[in-house]
Amino acid sequence: MFISDGNSSIPLEGSWSPRRDDLVVGSIEGVRNNVYTVNLSHFGRGLIIGGKYERYSFEPNDVIEAKVKDIEDRSTVILAYPRPLQGGITISVKPSKIPRVIGKENTMVNQISELTETRIVAGKNGLVWIKGRHVSLAMMAISIIESEAHTSGLTNRIKALLESELNKK
Repeated sequence: MFISDGNSSIPLEGSWSPRRDDLVVGSIEGVRNNVYTVNLSHFGRGLIIGGKYERYSFEPNDVIEAKVKDIEDRSTVILAYPRPLQGGITISVKPSKIPRVIGKENTMVNQISELTETRIVAGKNGLVWIKGRHVSLAMMAISIIESEAHTSGLTNRIKALLESELNKK
């Protein structure tokens, strides 16, 4: 099933199929011979092949954001441009709902981020990292988006809800 705004369609169910340059969030599972294994949750695993020009080194359980550089097979992708995501929390969202969490031209995620004073990284693989002042409100908004992705007027409803909740504090 899909929803459409006339210009594009967003699937309501389904899994993530990696594409080059997709932004993902994952956690380092292991390190061996300068190759990092990354758990990408709904998809499988990613590999970061380190080199002498890498800016960061990672340890198991570190949370990172990276871009898909290449697709090896149905369960492994090669990642590039990894960056650490320190602190914060990671939540899981159905990958099919991530485009709705992000919104057209990042409108939804930027709105949530601004209103809740958080930094949000939404990976196309279904993992969302959140850090900042009102993390629980950001999580609540993302949860509502996931369950109501098929409805219209969601951006305005989320804004009104967040403003209402923030006014209570």
